[in-house]
Amino acid sequence: MIADHFPPMGVRLTTPRLTLRMPTDSDLAELAEAAVAGVHDPATMPFMFPWTDQPPKRLAQGVVQHNWRSLGSWTPEAWAFKGIVEFEGRVVGIQDMRGRDFAIRRQVGTGSWLTRSAQGRGIGTEMRAAVLHLAFEGLGALDAITGMFETSSASKGVSRKLGYRPDGIDYVQVRGERVRELRYRLTREDWEEHRTVPVEIEGLEAALPYFGLGDLPD
Repeated sequence: MIADHFPPMGVRLTTPRLTLRMPTDSDLAELAEAAVAGVHDPATMPFMFPWTDQPPKRLAQGVVQHNWRSLGSWTPEAWAFKGIVEFEGRVVGIQDMRGRDFAIRRQVGTGSWLTRSAQGRGIGTEMRAAVLHLAFEGLGALDAITGMFETSSASKGVSRKLGYRPDGIDYVQVRGERVRELRYRLTREDWEEHRTVPVEIEGLEAALPYFGLGDLPD
């Protein structure tokens, strides 16, 4: 099994409705199709890099290659857990969690997207709660950060529901325009107070050194 040689592939998060895990190639095929089916209203752009503006074939290829690159560049000092989100037997999106120098900083960042047919059902909250449980309970994180544009009302709602607090603003360029980005931070204490989604973690112990928590095997 691939997890025998790269243990992060064996990490699995389970919530009442969802399963999150690092993607296989077949998962990436489904993920690409979910992206092509639509992620947001084309009139708005919720991402700093407008990857969804591409034609369907290039969009699908980009989803696959982006995740391959992320997997191939994983190190204990800079990693990204790319959790594909499985709901009712199908891949509907992805929830990532990133760490840099995590062993010292104990801070993670998150990002995600959902295919439009799965939106408005509380899945966004549940999938982010899953990786926050991995971060705080599984890895011993002290902080989680995230950011979104002022127009991203769904993302703001998820962050408030999970206990994040405002943590500053920035201005970025999106589609040639100046856009205000809102930053939010979740401390360990606030996570403890707002955790309501039950999450089970499997396969983490063998993967801990790959998150920077221990020595890699010889």
